[in-house]
Amino acid sequence: MNGKNLTALFRLGLTVATPGAVDLLDRNETDSAGLLRRHQCGDWGVVSSQDAASNSLALINGSRVMSLYELGDRREPLWIITEADRQATTLLLPAEY
Repeated sequence: MNGKNLTALFRLGLTVATPGAVDLLDRNETDSAGLLRRHQCGDWGVVSSQDAASNSLALINGSRVMSLYELGDRREPLWIITEADRQATTLLLPAEY
């Protein structure tokens, strides 16, 4: 997906963030709402081509959706994962998985 889609492709459900994700967002002065919107509209960030294909399939079969964004000068990774049942979306660091 090219990230220019402005239409939400799935529900986020309850949105939560781990302490590490909150710290990373704060340190980089990044608004989580913008990243959540990108995620929900099909801009998966810097995921592998295999993960991008899995996300595209997840839109059809209702499985988990995962995005990866790199924040700040150090390009620190932040995952956003929406569960298969679309009841919850979590912002977290890979180390917190």
